[in-house]
Amino acid sequence: MDNFKELKKQTKVYFSTSTGSGGQRRDRKKTGVKLHHLSSGIIIHSDNRTSQSQNKKIAFQLLAEKLKKFSRPKKKRIPTRIPRYIKEKRLSQKKYHSLKKHLRQKPAPIISV
Repeated sequence: MDNFKELKKQTKVYFSTSTGSGGQRRDRKKTGVKLHHLSSGIIIHSDNRTSQSQNKKIAFQLLAEKLKKFSRPKKKRIPTRIPRYIKEKRLSQKKYHSLKKHLRQKPAPIISV
């Protein structure tokens, strides 16, 4: 619960109207919630429910999940070597392609003197 209190301090909350199922109440009332986390720049928008409080809870849960995902350290990439047979295959394809291009060229004109 402390985590959500800290999140509330770090975010700006905007409310908006939203259309969809729920009828006129949803169209007139500002039930949509948009959270802007200031330090990371993440924006979360939730307008699934007809209740503003439910949308607010959902938006804060989504924001917490997203921040947790971003805070995880990325796995270090293990560099791998390209196998020799792959290099040879690529070179043979290049040679074949260049041969096709040479065959497409017009022959040089023969000049007789």
